[in-house]
Amino acid sequence: MQPVVLITGASRGIGAATARLAAKAGYAVGVNYLRDSAAADAVVADIVAAGGRAVSLKADVSDEAQVVAMFERCDAELGPLSALVNNAGVVSPQGRLEDFDAARLQRVMAINVIGSFLCAREAVRRMSIRHGGQGGAIVNVSSAASRLGSANEYIDYAASKGAIDTMTLGLAVEVAAEGIRVNAVRPGLIETDIHASGGEPGRVARVAPTIPMQRGGTAEEVANAIVWLLSKEASFCTGSLLDVSGGR
Repeated sequence: MQPVVLITGASRGIGAATARLAAKAGYAVGVNYLRDSAAADAVVADIVAAGGRAVSLKADVSDEAQVVAMFERCDAELGPLSALVNNAGVVSPQGRLEDFDAARLQRVMAINVIGSFLCAREAVRRMSIRHGGQGGAIVNVSSAASRLGSANEYIDYAASKGAIDTMTLGLAVEVAAEGIRVNAVRPGLIETDIHASGGEPGRVARVAPTIPMQRGGTAEEVANAIVWLLSKEASFCTGSLLDVSGGR
């Protein structure tokens, strides 16, 4: 039976690169998106054109009802879930804590933290052998910001990714005996449009000299790490936080 992976935030950046690579590795892919249906459909079209199976899945991961409906649709259209990549995330414009309001904080935590918890919950309910599943793997997309703090830029985003690190460690132990591996990747400065969302499209170029490897990474380089962690080659890895950050 073909393995099935659901990837949140898969219409662009790291999520889209992971979707395409996972399809090449033999997965049927659920391509989650929030607003840009054309971008999600383009990822699906690329996978189908290469002979794979994929479906676009619109859902706001911070909305519990939409998350449940998304997983149910993935089940119906692709089959039993084998893997989840918790990639959906947001960053707000750069600033200092003294300028943050509650609405900003609630948005970041709702999508980056609560969304990842809800999606992991639905994946565990399907994959755990306690629930009649066949096991599987979860990869959470954290960030090097979780250990660097992102001072003067977005410490709220960094804190949300710190929560993801902790969730990864705890959930990995919780479901280790139930056939589910849980790991995280922590990308550093990666060439995606998330920097534009933070108000500085050229951020990677500005910060690149501080990276030991003297450059930003690519979405494909992060996707390679994610798909490896999903694979049987990583069969004894759980609770791992894998930095993909050029040494920073």
